[in-house]
Amino acid sequence: MVARPEQPAARAVSVTAERLAGWVGRFGERHGPPMVESAGTMIVLTAPDGARATVDLPFAPDPWPDADDLLSSVLEAAVRDRTIGAVLVRRGGFAVGLFRGRRLMASKVGRGYVQGQTKAGGWSQQRYARRRENQANRSYGEAADVVAKMLLAHLADLEAVVGGGDRAGVDAVLADHRLSALRSLRHEPVLPTPDPRLRVLEAFADKFRAVRVTVQVPAAE
Repeated sequence: MVARPEQPAARAVSVTAERLAGWVGRFGERHGPPMVESAGTMIVLTAPDGARATVDLPFAPDPWPDADDLLSSVLEAAVRDRTIGAVLVRRGGFAVGLFRGRRLMASKVGRGYVQGQTKAGGWSQQRYARRRENQANRSYGEAADVVAKMLLAHLADLEAVVGGGDRAGVDAVLADHRLSALRSLRHEPVLPTPDPRLRVLEAFADKFRAVRVTVQVPAAE
């Protein structure tokens, strides 16, 4: 039996949008000038030595426009300033932001109170569960009020709405009947964040603009 050659192991890295050009340049220096091809919303770089890098932009045209220099189009798309709404939700707190590129143009952070878990059983446990649910729903309602006030006013300019924190919480906030127009702009995935604070919201742009790159490098003979 002829042994099949092993496929090179893949590793994924997250590259901030502004550093993508430098990352691609270093890839070419290490492996040789790559051939560039589009694959749906992703771009594949194939170097002369067999190394491959799949570049997955969070916001990419599908299909890519015809261009003499596809790589330049990729790098320009990565750093283009977009108007993005951010909705961060975790237990008892939320943060809503309006971004233009990396710049936070408007923001509101709210803190609610959701009672912690209890070890009590029976009726006490059910009572605590109902209380927690009511507290969470109030917090979600407050967040939805802020989202409606802040983001609907900029609906014509918004390109996407990105969630952060707890998926169930983001789902609950955006389920508000006033926010149907924003739900159509929702961008996946919901990104993990700490408890929403202003500093967390300010840093969120680097998360939702980050480029995922999957690299495969052949093993040295």
